[in-house]
Amino acid sequence: MTPSWYDVLGVEPTASDAEIRAAWKTAIADLDPTDGRFRSANQAAEVLLDPARRAAHDAELAAVVPPEPGPGAEPEPEAEPEPAVGVEPAPSAGRSVPSWLLAVVALLAAGSVALAVWLASDLGTSEDAVEDAARTAQARAEQAIVPVLSFSHERLEEDRATARSYLTPSYREEYDRLFDVISDNAPSTETVVTGRVLDSALVRTDDDGTRVDVLVFLDRSTERKDYEEPQTSYDQVTVTMVERDGDWLVDGLDTTPLD
Repeated sequence: MTPSWYDVLGVEPTASDAEIRAAWKTAIADLDPTDGRFRSANQAAEVLLDPARRAAHDAELAAVVPPEPGPGAEPEPEAEPEPAVGVEPAPSAGRSVPSWLLAVVALLAAGSVALAVWLASDLGTSEDAVEDAARTAQARAEQAIVPVLSFSHERLEEDRATARSYLTPSYREEYDRLFDVISDNAPSTETVVTGRVLDSALVRTDDDGTRVDVLVFLDRSTERKDYEEPQTSYDQVTVTMVERDGDWLVDGLDTTPLD
């Protein structure tokens, strides 16, 4: 039988929401956000923490257990296999923020405080100093991510200059290569991309506390002349922040679509 979302998190089908959240937190604790297992765990939480989707999932699981055939009965055809774990479930109608996403953010935000305490003991610095630095990096990541991932075909060079002010010199080179492609195509399609931060959480830091990974959840609205209406997508972005001369700058982005 194909593994269910309960199997992904290692919980029983009778598990409570609290047990599912705890299992989800344990499942991703040691995973990099770019790891496929990280996304699978998120998808499992999405389904199992949404009452309607969980009920539908339970019904699907029940449907794939065939009844015992009677004597002389023709064998039942095999049930269609469920989608493989790790494949994005079909999105539901509408664009409201998924409840599972808010639960995920809340858990990560709570865990970020424990992260700062652990760093303080590991680095031999005060808890307040480490937490203050991490919080500063997190706030700066939230501030930077919108201009870095947004642009308008009407002001491309202004948007590029604004975004570059948040980047390290080395990452500016990579950003410029990408933005050159955008600049070649955006005017003809009249593209406008606008980001909006939903929430964020600390993920990890290096040994000296000057490099911090921040997981940012956001939606992005894309307008184009060939779209009847703006298209919105959800993303989780791992933003690598580094301290440079007292300021926190973006040194890398890793974006994973959530739908």
